[in-house]
Order: sequence, then structure tokens, then C-alpha cells
Amino acid sequence: MTPGHGIRPLADTVHVSATLDKAAAENFPVAPAFLPRAWRDGLTAVYGYARLVDDIGDGDLAPGGHDAVLLGLDPAAVDDRLAMLDAFEADLRRVFGGTDGPPRHPLLQALQPVVRTHGLTPEPFLALIEANRQDQRVARYETYADLVGYCELSANPVGRLVLSLTGTSTPERIRRSDAVCTALQIVEHVQDVAEDLGRDRIYLPAEDLRRFHVTEAQLAAPSAGASVRSLIAFETERARELLNEGTPLVGSVHGRLRLLLAGFVGGGRAALRAVTAAGFDVLPGPPKPTKSGLLREVAAVLRTAPRKG
Repeated sequence: MTPGHGIRPLADTVHVSATLDKAAAENFPVAPAFLPRAWRDGLTAVYGYARLVDDIGDGDLAPGGHDAVLLGLDPAAVDDRLAMLDAFEADLRRVFGGTDGPPRHPLLQALQPVVRTHGLTPEPFLALIEANRQDQRVARYETYADLVGYCELSANPVGRLVLSLTGTSTPERIRRSDAVCTALQIVEHVQDVAEDLGRDRIYLPAEDLRRFHVTEAQLAAPSAGASVRSLIAFETERARELLNEGTPLVGSVHGRLRLLLAGFVGGGRAALRAVTAAGFDVLPGPPKPTKSGLLREVAAVLRTAPRKG
């Protein structure tokens, strides 16, 4: 709750908690307890923003239209994703000093002091909204380059925000962070093939489907045949190479931030290991790493990430 806005109704508190609780399902730790309180608060606020905009774009908002009401819309507008994204962008602009009052949604109210404290700019937040607008218009990607372009909107801004929140942005770190974030997005795409297809979306490049002789009907099967497994193995290796490219980011920082970034990279590697252990059959559901598997991968990143500075 932002000071000066009064006490929000209990329903809002429960509603916000339900959104933030989704962090437990991510492949990597969002705001672990070992971080300084200011960093945890900032990361939690950014996660809440990113999670909510994704939920709007995916149609995963809580039933009842409460989010629409919070954004000043009729409850029925919750099913109009583009209208919701427009209203969400208008509320984001209030975070950055809009002329029509403070932000209305409690997750954006929580973001406002973080933006002010760290001098964050609107661009990465707007990119995440634009990624979800693109999801309403684009359901297939012809080339890998097209998919990477989508990741530049949907994933890379989050890593850049982490660097900004911790005061560690440099051009080299941003480049490495972009590699890690694009990799993590591809990991999610690999894990969630069946779920995405249920939304009539395919984030595997069409050129790769043709290369491995995979049809959309094969992606809808209960389990993967040899051609689909080969395709998933190929995309898995792509993500692994990107993670390797970004791993020097971990060695370029120190202390607790180094551990946090190792958690991001290790989380991606653990997820890829889980996909591999499943024989690259992701169609029954997303293979998930165990907690012990995640910890092993984080420890390996910390051992092997080259130290700089």
C-alpha cells in the first residue's frame, strides 16, 4: 500500500497476494530472503507488475472482473485483453507522474515508490505491455530471429530492471543479461509447448518445425514422437548456449547479487536438465526441476562463473 492512499479493502489484499504467490512456480528465485530488504521489495514489485501484465495478456486474471474495476473499466472488460492492456498502460503512466492522479491498481501503487527510489524509466515496463499486445496479434513465429525479437520485449526488460534496481547496469552486463533472459524465455517456451498450443500459440520457430518435419498436429499429441523430441532437443541446446553466453554476468558482480544472478542462470539450467531427463517429451506437461537439482545447478554456476572486477 502506498502512503496517502488509505487502506485498501481486504479483497484487494487477497487479490494481490494471489498474483505474487505465483512466484513460487517460476524456474528461478524471484526475491530470495538473503537479499537486502530494499532489493526484495523492489524485485517483488517488479515481479508483481510483470506477472499481472502477463496474466492480462494470457487471460489468466481472477474471475469476477476485479482487475478491470481497479483499472477503471467495467468488469466485463476483463475479457477484452487489448482494452485491459490499454488501461494498464494508462495506470503505468500514473506511476511516472500522469496528470490524472495516482495509480489505481494496488500492484502499480506498490511499484511507484520503487520507481522513484531507483530512478527507473518507463521503457522496460512499456516493453512488457507491448509484448503482451503482440501476443494478441501474433500466434506463430516464422524464424528464430523473429522469436528473439519477441524476447527482447517479453523477457530482456526484466533483467535490465534487476540491474537498475541493484545499481549495477553497464553495457556489458546488459548484453549478458539479455542473453540470460532470452534463454530463460526460450526455456519456458520449451517447457510449455502444450499449454501454449492450448492458447493457440506456438513459440517454436516455424522454420525449425519444417526442419524436423514436425506438424502442429504432432505438437497436440499426448506424448512426443521422435521428430518432436529432436526438435525440443535442438531448442534446448539453443537455450543452453545462450545461458552459457550470459553466465559471465554472474562473475562480474559480488556478494548477494552474485548469488541472485546465479539463481537465475542455475534455474534455467536446472529446467533444461529436467527437460533432458524427460527425454525431451514436454507434451504431457512441463518437466520441472527438483529443489535439490536447482541448488546443484546454482552451486555449479557459482563455482564456474569467471570472476571479473
